[in-house]
Amino acid sequence: MTRLLLATRNAKKLEELRRILAAEGIEGLEVVGLVDVDEFEEAPEIGATFEENALAKARDAAEATGLPSIADDSGLSVDALNGMPGVLSARWSGRHGDDQANLELVLAQLADVPDERRGAGFVCAAALVDPDGDEVVVHGDWGGTLARKPSGTNGFGYDPIFVPDDEERTSAELDPAEKDALSHRGIALRALLPHLRELADEVRR
Repeated sequence: MTRLLLATRNAKKLEELRRILAAEGIEGLEVVGLVDVDEFEEAPEIGATFEENALAKARDAAEATGLPSIADDSGLSVDALNGMPGVLSARWSGRHGDDQANLELVLAQLADVPDERRGAGFVCAAALVDPDGDEVVVHGDWGGTLARKPSGTNGFGYDPIFVPDDEERTSAELDPAEKDALSHRGIALRALLPHLRELADEVRR
């Protein structure tokens, strides 16, 4: 069994990757998070793109722990806000990781925007870096619109106000399996599966 580090402290992200690996029948990889490894200095997310931030986090994690490491950077792109909050999604309100404040600020900024102009999309870049320096970056996009008030308790971040295309429910009202199949992060993580399968095969050799 080889440990695979997902560079996050978000338990729901860890569960998501574990579900995706299990659904694909990939064995031999134990997904762990930052709380499961010795602390190391994490560089601030200062990249101009999701890809830059994901790669920086994965490189730091792989170098510090010696483990193959995945990191993602994702966010919400709102049409009426010219693509923002974008890479600033986690700290849009000025406080990093304050999901409720970030969500409320976006809703306030869109208060006068009519329904037909409330288009938005989630974007994710995920990077896999191994201790030898091999790197791969993949992307996932999830289009939809923004509701006028939060609904649902599954998920996190902007999920309670994001209504995916061809859906009437918000992302936070989808069950985990539905979200895995549709979401930007699910799409990106599944794009890593060939590389993760190869990693698992190496473990069994």
